[in-house]
Amino acid sequence: MSKMENKLYEGDVLKTLIIFSLPFLVSNIVQSLYNVADMLIVGNFSGPVAMSGVNIGGQVTFILTNVIIGLCVGATVLIGQYVGSQNEDGLKKVVATIITLLIVLAGIITVVVLLTKTQILTLINTPAESFQESENYLTTTASGIIFIFGYNALAAILRGMGDSKHPFYFVSAACITNIILDLLFVKGFGWAAFGAAFATVISQAMSCILCIIYLMRNNFLFDFRLKSYKIDRQQLKLIVKIGLPNCIQNGVSSMSFLFITSIVNKVGGMIASAAVGAAGKFNSFAFMPTNAISASVSTMSAQNIGANKMDRAVKTAIIGTIFAVTITYSFMVFTRMYPAQILSLFGNDPDMIAAGVEYLSTFTFDFLFIPIIFCINGFLIGGGHTVFSLITSLVSSIFLRVPVCYFFGVVMGWGIKGVGLGAPAASAGTLVIIIGFLLSGRWKHNVVRATPIISES
Repeated sequence: MSKMENKLYEGDVLKTLIIFSLPFLVSNIVQSLYNVADMLIVGNFSGPVAMSGVNIGGQVTFILTNVIIGLCVGATVLIGQYVGSQNEDGLKKVVATIITLLIVLAGIITVVVLLTKTQILTLINTPAESFQESENYLTTTASGIIFIFGYNALAAILRGMGDSKHPFYFVSAACITNIILDLLFVKGFGWAAFGAAFATVISQAMSCILCIIYLMRNNFLFDFRLKSYKIDRQQLKLIVKIGLPNCIQNGVSSMSFLFITSIVNKVGGMIASAAVGAAGKFNSFAFMPTNAISASVSTMSAQNIGANKMDRAVKTAIIGTIFAVTITYSFMVFTRMYPAQILSLFGNDPDMIAAGVEYLSTFTFDFLFIPIIFCINGFLIGGGHTVFSLITSLVSSIFLRVPVCYFFGVVMGWGIKGVGLGAPAASAGTLVIIIGFLLSGRWKHNVVRATPIISES
């Protein structure tokens, strides 16, 4: 097996989880700062119109990125279990397959988005005042999709092999570059939303290129030569089997937020859009620790399950959940105590701040459920139960989040405060379903190890 692998199925569980998750945690925080920088700098130097443009245009890119991250979960789980079961042949094939697949998808999606961008923005009720800024942001980020997909694929591969440090190094370099370019393009050149998007694309390209250079210098399983780009049908089938449900889950979840953006545009217009955008950037930062711990639990669980050590996998999930709850609940207290101060970081427009405070007053209840849901889902995904995660996501997004937002925000006339209730309502329902699945005992079945390709290996 490769020297780049880190065996997460050995040693003390607590120590292993901390050592593996910390670089991933800091990496996610840095990546969140990377995203928040756009809104902070645009809000302070270009105003609410450009902020609205970054929020709306960024929602579309957010959906695409989340869909690809969902597909990469299939590769990460496979890689983790191949490492645990010492299957080097499967490891090489799945790496080549996921890299080739994402390059093809990046090309197709880029063309589709660029051809339909105007229709997309019209469909989600983009305010007339910020339509051009939204289009500028979307056009630019769509042109750099290849780098976004490329970095996420390579980072997923490294994490599946137990390496959480190097993705952190690469994204940190990109974050610093992004902030510097944001200041240059937005403040210096006055390019508003376009400047923020251009800085993001350049930074993403840097993180992707740095990752490739590192892998090539360390004799990685994939050499990035033209002849190496190939798709193995068996591995593709497994990636789709495990990753597609999570891919659809992320897509549906992200689409639900796009619908919510449309509702926000309807009930509050440009100011509400800017406020929810600012609040959303902070919330994404607050949830980064939970995201990192959840992904670490998933990778560790995958390797332990691959090595037939279910007790260690369960213990990993319990410890990870305790960590996530402690951190996220602290963020909740802080957010409810200082909402106006948090929002003022994104600009001093009093209407934007007031709208944001109103939204956070109800949305922050979501902090109660998210860490528990994410960590349990991370554990279940490590065992290949992505279909179950898909079902809970569909129920949460389609039958709970969007209807609750519309009912309280539009029907009841509560405006942006009613919209904020959608997230905690959806999460509460999701948690009930997850608890029922755990009590049923079906989580003990390892979906991946039940497939012929791994059993035969």
